[in-house]
Amino acid sequence: MRAITIPTFGGPDSLVVSDIPEPVVGPNDVLVEVAAAGVNRADLAQREGHYPPPAGAPDWPGMELSGKILAIGDEVEGWHAGDRVCALVPGGGYAERAVVDAGLLLPVPSDIDLVDAAGIPEAACTVWANVFMAAGLREGQSLLVHGGSSGIGSLAIQLAAAFGVTVFATAGSAKKVEFCEELGATGIDYREEDFAEVIAEKTGGEKTGGGVDVILDIVGGDYLAKNISSLAVGGTIMIIANQSNKPGSFDIGALMRKRGRIWATTLRARPLAERAAIIAEVSEKVMPLFADGRMRTVTDTVFPLEKAADAHRRMASSVHLGKILLSL
Repeated sequence: MRAITIPTFGGPDSLVVSDIPEPVVGPNDVLVEVAAAGVNRADLAQREGHYPPPAGAPDWPGMELSGKILAIGDEVEGWHAGDRVCALVPGGGYAERAVVDAGLLLPVPSDIDLVDAAGIPEAACTVWANVFMAAGLREGQSLLVHGGSSGIGSLAIQLAAAFGVTVFATAGSAKKVEFCEELGATGIDYREEDFAEVIAEKTGGEKTGGGVDVILDIVGGDYLAKNISSLAVGGTIMIIANQSNKPGSFDIGALMRKRGRIWATTLRARPLAERAAIIAEVSEKVMPLFADGRMRTVTDTVFPLEKAADAHRRMASSVHLGKILLSL
């Protein structure tokens, strides 16, 4: 079968279409004919040699996919050949077929395009695991999302708004701010405004106990101190990436006065049982919102598999709004 491999680490042109052996289906696995794969920044890091796949995962990239089940393992229950699915995988999504542990599958609602569905699993699991499971965000609270126009950001805005949460989102242009506001957030142009000052103005400021209950941060670096300033008492900062590639420093006393938490996580390297538990909650709590129209897929661009390098270039440019996908 065809897959995107990385014979040598480097730039986008390091991605090569190769013929590789068919994957072997284990007793708890299903074989998926891939319709599309999501492109994530972690894929770029893997291509550059900075983010190797976990032990036992395929060497080729791709952490989420959609498609139809071709075959099921002997011990799999509840799934059948022909089912429309999307899946969170530790690797191997950039290929014509993929073996997926059945515990990592999500059903795709009938009115969701199967290609667009490839952009759901990674973002949905990341947001649900961090913002709702870990930080405990609930109705009536508030959330600040950094990178609101990204795939994760666009889903986080919609999901929080669907649960009755007040959402703020930072973005890097007027167009991206407008995009975030269309999804249900109050947008903040971080190039033109200080997000901490805006949060203080919108929530009443630190002196009146203002701030947001949860912050979802992909930037890291010098955002850390301003995140603490923007935090409500008892709030939580969830750090899921450090796209600034810089260290961060902060006043410990300021965090103590907020009685706040800073919590850094990753998703890909978690044990299978943890990832399956997240998938189970996403299946129960999130996928029905897509089925009834309260949430929608947000696809920026769909590239054919052979244009994976162009997909990576678009991701690196940060001009995208929503998810970038590779179509099979």
